[in-house]
Amino acid sequence: MYILSLLIEPHCSSSLSLFLALVGLSFSGAIGLTFLLLSCALDHYGVYWPFFVLIFYVLSPIPHFIARRVSDDGDSGSNACRELAYFLTSGIVVSAFGLPIVLAHKDVIQWGACGLVLAGNTVIFLTILGFFLVFGTGDDFSWEQW
Repeated sequence: MYILSLLIEPHCSSSLSLFLALVGLSFSGAIGLTFLLLSCALDHYGVYWPFFVLIFYVLSPIPHFIARRVSDDGDSGSNACRELAYFLTSGIVVSAFGLPIVLAHKDVIQWGACGLVLAGNTVIFLTILGFFLVFGTGDDFSWEQW
């Protein structure tokens, strides 16, 4: 996706490149959710406990949103509020990776389902990171306008 945006960027406006980034992020999010759905819905696995990681997907950007609203953008070194948001976000992400491992260790889900959930977690969290990298710069087009 990045290579495609580099090829289109010199020839088209930035709104087209932002549109292509949004389409790419949507596609990668759909792939991540497909992994999660497969870990639950396949007849071989048959349990829906891995869907609880959806809670972590919703919770993971919230500390960053709060830190962006509360802290001033002085960019003078570190900010305690922003560092706390990074800490809480990393705790949420680690919990999202730990939950399916604990469920598989206790034989609530099978290890194959655990692998699919971990693959889905990787894709979804990289999608969330990509969203903040593309739309979180605070320029004329950002997530704050939504």
